[in-house]
Amino acid sequence: MNKYFLGMLAGLCLWGCGSTSKQQENAGQEQANTVTFSQAQVKEALDFSVQQYLGMAKHLPDSIMPRTTNTKDGSLRTSGTSWWTSGFYPGTLWYLYEASGNEQIKQEAIKRTAYIEKEKHNKGTHDLGFMLYCSFGNGYRLTDNEAYKEIMITGANSLSTRFDETVGCIKSWDHGKWKFPVIIDNMMNLEFLFWATKATGDSSYYHTAVKHADTTLKNHFRADHSSYHVIDYDPETGEVVQKKTHQGFSDESAWARGQMWGLYGYILCYRETQQPRYLDQAIHIAEFVLNHPNLPEDLVPYWDFNAVDIPKASRDVSAGSLLCSALLELSQYVDTDKKTKYLEAAEQLLISLSSDKYRAKLGENNHFLLKYSVGSMPHNSEVDVPLTYADYYYIEALLRFQELSRKS
Repeated sequence: MNKYFLGMLAGLCLWGCGSTSKQQENAGQEQANTVTFSQAQVKEALDFSVQQYLGMAKHLPDSIMPRTTNTKDGSLRTSGTSWWTSGFYPGTLWYLYEASGNEQIKQEAIKRTAYIEKEKHNKGTHDLGFMLYCSFGNGYRLTDNEAYKEIMITGANSLSTRFDETVGCIKSWDHGKWKFPVIIDNMMNLEFLFWATKATGDSSYYHTAVKHADTTLKNHFRADHSSYHVIDYDPETGEVVQKKTHQGFSDESAWARGQMWGLYGYILCYRETQQPRYLDQAIHIAEFVLNHPNLPEDLVPYWDFNAVDIPKASRDVSAGSLLCSALLELSQYVDTDKKTKYLEAAEQLLISLSSDKYRAKLGENNHFLLKYSVGSMPHNSEVDVPLTYADYYYIEALLRFQELSRKS
């Protein structure tokens, strides 16, 4: 553990976990003693990211957002504002402005955020939290621009129209064979609704978020605390019709990014409600992930914990960046042993993600920061490519780590 965490962690056991074998404990302690990610490395990573994203801004046409890289020719693949990832690029820009104070980054953030405003009326997606809260939410937090607040309130109203009291959830998709599909990813959009209650005083948003979280807690998780990707409900009765893992190896497998959506989602639910059941669930998920025998030594997950070709299976860096950011927050809510374990794991992830293995060189990778994420392996979509949300949660993790280090 580096010197910036020594004050925070003095007297704590390194990497303690009662559910592991003694051999695993010793290996974990040995690894923990070698973990170090300094404030100089944080600064280098953030400085690099500012320059990389300034390069992206120079080459990106107006009114569209970077999405990934085309696997056939390596060219930049973009999206319109209605695509679910549209908010991550402006959101990352806001984070980089927060880190650097760079005025060029700020102006690019303002410009790209403005393009998404029309999505505040979009009632056909559950992803308005990703789209609006990551962009306008960070912008509002950093600028106090009241126009951003009003845009988000309108967006929260649009998102709320997808909630069904009988099912107790926000509907995820309107397409395909499903009756009322709810995906684990949807947990991430609840933060938007919690914010809306604080911004307006209207408790209905809070009620929707809590009801969705509780229904998901009841139906999405297996006995080992791993989650399905999709639960399909009967909208007439609210009963579960089927349980699927649409983007994983199999219906009963643990799709890596899905586990991280759930982990992050229940952490934020605990933060906003202080309900112990949400913290308990977050801990259960974190323990499932960190104790899994198929979690690699560098902690960057394979795309599915049950992929048949491990250790040759593709990694999912987006799952790694999500895990890193989530663990940093979770560490602040748990007992000392778990706090140490989660901080050590997050620090190891920052080391891994910032290494040449996963982080691009300046000017390469179409100016994305991280390489080797997986969108949907079963659909051969966005495999071993950069993804904009991997960058977003990586920068968020760097900022969270920096803040915790300063407080220690």
